[in-house]
Amino acid sequence: MQQIARAVAMAFNTLPRTHRIMLGSLTAVTLAVSVWRPYVNHPADENPIVKTIEMDKNQLRKLLPEASEPLDQDTPAPEDDVPKDEIDEDVQNETGTHDYVVSSGDTLSSVLNQYGIDMGDIAQLVKADKDLRNLQVGQQISWTLTDDGQLQRLTWEASHRETRTYDRSGDTFKVSAEILKGEWKSSVLSGTVGGSFVTSAKQAGLSSGEISAVIKALQWQMDFRKLRQGDKFSVLMSREMMDGKSQQSQLKGVRLETGGKDYYAIRADDGKFYDRSGAGLARGFMRFPTVKQYRVSSNYNPRRLNPVTGRIAPHKGVDFAVPIGTPVLAVGDGEVIVAKRSGAAGNYVAIRHGRQYMTRYMHLKTLLVKPGQKVKRGDRIALTGNTGRSTGPHLHYEIWINNQAVNPLTAKLPMMEGLTGSERSAYLAQVREVMPQLRFN
Repeated sequence: MQQIARAVAMAFNTLPRTHRIMLGSLTAVTLAVSVWRPYVNHPADENPIVKTIEMDKNQLRKLLPEASEPLDQDTPAPEDDVPKDEIDEDVQNETGTHDYVVSSGDTLSSVLNQYGIDMGDIAQLVKADKDLRNLQVGQQISWTLTDDGQLQRLTWEASHRETRTYDRSGDTFKVSAEILKGEWKSSVLSGTVGGSFVTSAKQAGLSSGEISAVIKALQWQMDFRKLRQGDKFSVLMSREMMDGKSQQSQLKGVRLETGGKDYYAIRADDGKFYDRSGAGLARGFMRFPTVKQYRVSSNYNPRRLNPVTGRIAPHKGVDFAVPIGTPVLAVGDGEVIVAKRSGAAGNYVAIRHGRQYMTRYMHLKTLLVKPGQKVKRGDRIALTGNTGRSTGPHLHYEIWINNQAVNPLTAKLPMMEGLTGSERSAYLAQVREVMPQLRFN
């Protein structure tokens, strides 16, 4: 017996190091499985004896199938994808903050859930203020997240005059309200583009927040980086004045003339912007980046735990199980800002849609677009593959809104919807009132 053992040991030591590691790992796993839940057959006894071995959580994690997935490997940061320009530098959003205008059918739960905010936090918000169950179309809510995606603060503009703030305190939220008693006044600010739109708008009297609102309103119609010297703009702002200072403001309408053509965006009662005829300005998005819907192999989960380390390893998109070579489609009109190979992401493409939206497609086999290329909704941008840190052929797909990852399967995407019926009639009456005010100097 000793000679047999010695011969096996000598044979094992002559194997290459890689083979010794693989053989040793396989042996360890086999022993672990046999020890973990052995089955002993006793023919004389009808009832088999099953031995249960207690294991702690860390040991159990290592035996789960997910332990083989590279969960700790994060995707490239969005700020590394988006090329900075003067608009990004001069009009920056608060880090970790997102704002949302309430649409028809929205509830607090449906809005926050698409961003991966914990349902327990949503329940605590409603417990702190039951009025949150009755969000109204056109109202705005904004919230701030911590670095690990936890809700820190939520702000609700209940009316022009009242703003309610909900700050985290342990597992609950404390409510505070601010009621302003200033006087709302409308004013028209106009100017001519000089060096850049941002600089020219500030010279005309617009604040950074007001400039950001103008850019968002017209983001689907033009690229503000390509405005030329001599282009003109006119902005109608409603401001609440208190002691001679503006406390808050709301964009009512904007007109911009470039290349001899006028572009308008006028705010309706639902808080969204439309053109002069009541048509929607947003470019519609497709829900899925493929011709047909494929099985979801891994869901969006901003608080997913790595089964080996037990640490939070967010999954910022959705994985679709697709055969290698499946065409990948741009879900909306936009500009390709990344098309390259990048470590764990493998071959991947990032597309910027307007100023707020970005989509990313990873682990691709073949890239069909280049950075700077304009694409339309439904255009082929790549073929799926298994590149980068991937355990099998799949497509990893992400949607980012204001540099924050959202759930691609439930996110509220831009739709090319226009106003109809009585809503359109009321809007056109508002257009007739606003347009004459949007004059150039």
